[in-house]
Amino acid sequence: MRGPVTKVAVIGAGSWGTTIASVLRSRVETTIWARNADVAAEISALHTNRAYLAERALHPSLRSTTDMAEALDDATVVVVAVPSHGLRSTLSTAGAFPKTGVPVLSLSKGLEQTTDARMSEVISAVWPGRPVGALTGPNLAEEVFDGQPTASVIAIADESLGRELQELFSTDRLRIYTNPDLVGCEISGVVKNVMAIACGMAVGLGYGDNTRAALITRALAELTRLGEALGGEQRTFAGLAGVGDLVATCTSRKSRNLRVGIALGEGRALADAMGGRSVAEGVRSSRPVVDLAVRCGVEVPVAEQVAAVCFEGHTPLAGVASLMGRAPRAEFDDDDRRASPGSSA
Repeated sequence: MRGPVTKVAVIGAGSWGTTIASVLRSRVETTIWARNADVAAEISALHTNRAYLAERALHPSLRSTTDMAEALDDATVVVVAVPSHGLRSTLSTAGAFPKTGVPVLSLSKGLEQTTDARMSEVISAVWPGRPVGALTGPNLAEEVFDGQPTASVIAIADESLGRELQELFSTDRLRIYTNPDLVGCEISGVVKNVMAIACGMAVGLGYGDNTRAALITRALAELTRLGEALGGEQRTFAGLAGVGDLVATCTSRKSRNLRVGIALGEGRALADAMGGRSVAEGVRSSRPVVDLAVRCGVEVPVAEQVAAVCFEGHTPLAGVASLMGRAPRAEFDDDDRRASPGSSA
């Protein structure tokens, strides 16, 4: 993008993709691609997306299409807001590609289950030759849409390009920062969703603020040591993409992952807890997070218990017992960063 932005294509018409598309349309031509024809027609004709954003009025000039080629045609920036489990197939089977060199920003916060790949890695594999970054942070879609003040991060290796994108996405209600640490920002976005499920289970079990505060603090420790082991920078995890997004997702009832965790804590089955159109990325990401941790030799005991509840038939109460029964240790030591042989996970 070394020139004016003349068109943005947003791929994915969920709550966050639609919100960003509506915000961007106030300053630049924006087209949003929707998989569902009814959703696309509603956005273009009625300027609403009631399945995801209730009766909120979208920008009146926002257009939607189910034709990927039409959405990408002449786009100078592409934003991808497709859930992790459908990202590769959506991009690879459409038969349409952005022009070489067009920057692509991911809004998705997950890992590909079959490869453990981050979303930027999937995009780069399917659409090579385009600079790829991520927009991430404490961004609950409804609050951003309603104009409540917040901040976010554009993570991309090319710092000059990051500043150009920063100018495009910044508004008087959405303050954008830049960060070249794409790995750290993406891993933060993945792990915080898993941790929000753990916090939700604590709420569903009837536990109070002490429990949730302890969980968030230890979640930050897990997020940091895994992120650093994968190449992220420590300061990223203390920023908006790390602790900022972690707090928002672990405390807000608007968080889909928190709500799924609450349902699990109340004793509901996973399939029942997952009902609805919104995606709880933390469920699908829990096992890849544990896989990555094993590969890197770091401890992620909270993530392990979330995966055990979601996929191994364990109960939330059993998860609590496992976490509280771990061997005593110092809060800060070398083993907290990297697991030693035979350590208690």
